[in-house]
Amino acid sequence: MSRERPKKATLPPAQENIEKLEKVINEGNYYGAQQMYKSISARYSSAQRYSEALDILHSGACLQLNNGQVTCGSELAVLFVETLVKAKVPYDDDVLDNIKMIYKKFPRIPVPQHLGVDDDVQQLAEALGAAKTRVECCSSFLKAAIKWSAEFGSYRYGSPELHTMLADYMYSESPELDMTRISYHFVKGNNPKKFAFTLVNFTGKCYPGEDDLAIARAVLLYLAMGNMRDANYLMEEIKKQVVSQKPDFLHSDLTKFISYLLQTLQRDALPLFNMLRQSYKSSIDREPAFNELLDDIAEVFYGVQRRNPLQGMFGDILKMMG
Repeated sequence: MSRERPKKATLPPAQENIEKLEKVINEGNYYGAQQMYKSISARYSSAQRYSEALDILHSGACLQLNNGQVTCGSELAVLFVETLVKAKVPYDDDVLDNIKMIYKKFPRIPVPQHLGVDDDVQQLAEALGAAKTRVECCSSFLKAAIKWSAEFGSYRYGSPELHTMLADYMYSESPELDMTRISYHFVKGNNPKKFAFTLVNFTGKCYPGEDDLAIARAVLLYLAMGNMRDANYLMEEIKKQVVSQKPDFLHSDLTKFISYLLQTLQRDALPLFNMLRQSYKSSIDREPAFNELLDDIAEVFYGVQRRNPLQGMFGDILKMMG
């Protein structure tokens, strides 16, 4: 006589588990709640009840982050995106709003700038470590979301709004600014005005000589994507924001090159483009990656084929960084 297989327990509505897990969080058992969020959401996913799995993970990510549990919250946030991919959920405004809701829960805590005489160096080290963790966790979540939006949306590079969110968080929270990474996401974003404000803010606190490099890099990245409109807007907005300060970077040879380049690219003038590159070679060579970007620009605007199809490494490296 064959024994009957036990029937699988029917999963209750997700809201029941959401309320139960919220109580565990409120009791301060963050680790225990984390394991429950992961195992319970996995059951709903296995049953292909993806919408409810997403609700559970979204609630958990927001609650953990709201309680300062950045590592736990970001782990659930990444699982939320992985479930979007598994369920093949298309990119739309409703899902974007849910991602934004999680993003806004990531804490923004200024790193202490002035420590008293009696303060231990350990205090600063801990603050810097916590800031680094926040940026890494938020970056992991948003990069996963960007990848999902590229696969299931209509944007080649992923959602511009998500790129802007990531760039903004990296700039505001990173203890050590990497303007190359930040610029990479801003140029794929949808807010050149905020990018201009960020660059102006950066020029006020960077080392001498980094200011015009950051601005030139931003413009060249836009142009390498064929985005003349935002490249011009960025330069005009920066000039507008610093008009009363009259900073030195506006008169550097590199900034002059960028201004002439923007004018040259508005016409069919490849010889002039090449002449500009030669005339300002010493300024361009201050950052070797600029020559890679200018090769990209020559291809985009003038159809100049690269001598080596494996070139364009700067763009490929940035893709890997992203």
